[in-house]
Amino acid sequence: MTRSQIEDIKSMVGDDQVITTPSTVERLSKDFYWYSPVLKPALENRRGEVVAQPLNTNEVAAILRYCYAHEIPVTARGAGTGNYGQAIPLQGGVVLDLTRMDKLEQITSDGVALCEPGLRLGALEGKAREQGWELRCYPSTVVKSSVGGFLGGGSGGIGSVAHGGLRDFDTVRALQVVTMEPEPRIQLHEGQAVHDILHAWGTNGIITKIWLALAPKVEWAQAAIAFETFEAAFDFSERVAVDDDWTKRLATTFEAPIADYFSPVRALCPLGKHMVFMLVALDQLQALKQTAIQAGGTATYAEPYRGLKFAPLLSDYAWNHTTLWAIKHDAAYTYLQCGFDPDRVREQMALLRNRFGQEILFHLEFIKNSEGRVIPAAIPLVRFVSAERLNEMIACCRANGVFVANPHVNNLEDGGRFREDHVQLQAKYRYDPKGLLNPGKMLSFTPKETATEETVR
Repeated sequence: MTRSQIEDIKSMVGDDQVITTPSTVERLSKDFYWYSPVLKPALENRRGEVVAQPLNTNEVAAILRYCYAHEIPVTARGAGTGNYGQAIPLQGGVVLDLTRMDKLEQITSDGVALCEPGLRLGALEGKAREQGWELRCYPSTVVKSSVGGFLGGGSGGIGSVAHGGLRDFDTVRALQVVTMEPEPRIQLHEGQAVHDILHAWGTNGIITKIWLALAPKVEWAQAAIAFETFEAAFDFSERVAVDDDWTKRLATTFEAPIADYFSPVRALCPLGKHMVFMLVALDQLQALKQTAIQAGGTATYAEPYRGLKFAPLLSDYAWNHTTLWAIKHDAAYTYLQCGFDPDRVREQMALLRNRFGQEILFHLEFIKNSEGRVIPAAIPLVRFVSAERLNEMIACCRANGVFVANPHVNNLEDGGRFREDHVQLQAKYRYDPKGLLNPGKMLSFTPKETATEETVR
């Protein structure tokens, strides 16, 4: 970008909303891509040329209009907690930082939050609970993550055992999206049309307003339960997760020695034990402790949940925070993102153990799928040897019916969340014909001037 182009953008949104300081541009061009030893060297030298921080939809549209006219790439960014390099610009240009668009406009009487994309999920959770509601699901990075970033690059998390992921059960009711065209349009996507935009990494439109369905508030309790064997730990967590009589928000199983790496809560995790972390309704806590004892477990912690600001917060060690604690302990660790067949999960884990031994450590999260069945997802720890070995492990998973969303690639299609009906791709043709939004991340897209009729149909 030229200096005059940067000055033009400043004139549209104000000097204090455009960042050119190299160290800050560098920081705001990165996310948690370094979880992957494959993505780290591939992306560490990629960055934007300038960061723009719009305050409203009209400013977003003005920036996109200018960048379209001058063919400047634009990469949207939330809080930067993604792990696939979703928010890292591959071709420079403008980093569109949406974190200052953070208003919560209202929570409706039927529990739908109307908000801007930069609103932090933790802030929304707090406000929602004040009004008798709570998030249906959220990532382990809830305190930092933004709503728009979660919708653009995430899929599920704490709460998914009861409410599924972001794409399920009409959790996302509507999205307002700004297009990248000569004259940007402000499009409303409602109902099934939200899937045109969800989890597309900002490649096919910029989300500027969100209608997000909430769940009725529950008074929760946290529990950490230790087991002598992984089999006993998994059996117990599965039993609670799939039983509708339990009101739960989290059911996580850690094979030893994973919990040994959780240094802030080491007192809750006896050395070498296989652990289960759970969030259940407070009025079920005593029954959970008794059920755990009957299953051969020992409750090392069982107390009311006091909110996101109070330690210990067991969700800080679940989902992909598990990987973070492992990397802090030993930088050789990385991870996979898997979905096991609930009818074959034990067989599938045994196949992987026999093939790869302790190169893989099992960490499972139970989620409700779109058909309403609770299934074992997994974010297993993997000791990194080489990219070839990772690919061998992924191939083995897939050959044995284990779904893998590959976290060691930087594109939608190979990441495992690209829709087979290609609605995200078709939205990109409609809303970003030059391919200027987060270019390089949707491999199946061909700019219209070079696309064939078959490609854009």
